Amino acid sequence: MSNTTKGIYISLLTAVISGVSIFVNKFAVDAIKPALYFTSVKNLAVALLIVAIVLATGEWGKILKLTGKELKYLILIGIIGGSLPFYLYFTGLSQTPAVNAAIIHKTLVFWVMLMAVPLLKEIVSKRQFVGVLLLFTGNIIVGGFKGFKFSQGELMLLIATVLWAVENIIAKKVLATVSPNIVTAFRMGLGSVVLMSATLLTVPQVMQKSLELSGQQIFFIGITVLFLLAYTTTWYSALKHAPAVVVTSVLVSSTLITNVLSAVFITHSWNFTLTLQTALIVFGLLLFARNPLPTTKQAQTAL
Repeated sequence: MSNTTKGIYISLLTAVISGVSIFVNKFAVDAIKPALYFTSVKNLAVALLIVAIVLATGEWGKILKLTGKELKYLILIGIIGGSLPFYLYFTGLSQTPAVNAAIIHKTLVFWVMLMAVPLLKEIVSKRQFVGVLLLFTGNIIVGGFKGFKFSQGELMLLIATVLWAVENIIAKKVLATVSPNIVTAFRMGLGSVVLMSATLLTVPQVMQKSLELSGQQIFFIGITVLFLLAYTTTWYSALKHAPAVVVTSVLVSSTLITNVLSAVFITHSWNFTLTLQTALIVFGLLLFARNPLPTTKQAQTAL
């Protein structure tokens, strides 16, 4: 099995984790407010878990051997990927209809493509480009979308998405020589420090609020922490093995998982729109599966 094929399989697992996580987070965000507090606590818990994993596996020794350039990339990932976009995204989400936010976030694949082709020398075939369009189209065929308002909230969501795209490019470079667990530790560790600092400044009585969490709220924090940890580690693992465009494109299919769960547990129905959306997403994935895997040079490029 080639590295790219392995990366695609891992990214499919990431898509499943993401789809279930999105479904669960819908309930968690409603149960725990404000969103910044929820995100900060969740990210901090993930940071502590991944640091514990790095210590338990002995990978902490590799941190001492990081080059100056690797360390710079990891710090950038923590700031660009693990903190600022989370703040922008959840703040923007509170001001924007959920469907608009979801569509803006799904443009991630296009931003990654625009950067990965010139910066990582990744190759995108015509068939793969059509596959990306089908995957994206499948995600915008949803009910309730009434057009963009070009509001401040939508702008914040767009900036967050672009920052996550930049993070993907930086991560792809540093993952050539650094393990996914260490990248995850820097992303969640530095990111959670920044997020928690913002929370302490904007959310009054954070400690008291944490002590007053109900059993249901603690449950939601716990399960979303596990999903975020699984998502981040598998995402970086997939990105280490496969081109950034391929991994990001496959992740778009997470919507399919969320829709199935919603149909089974919430709406108890399946309509034509969901059928069309599913067909487009599946066909888009098949175009990637049947297409000769692209050859890239970026994985071996020296930092």
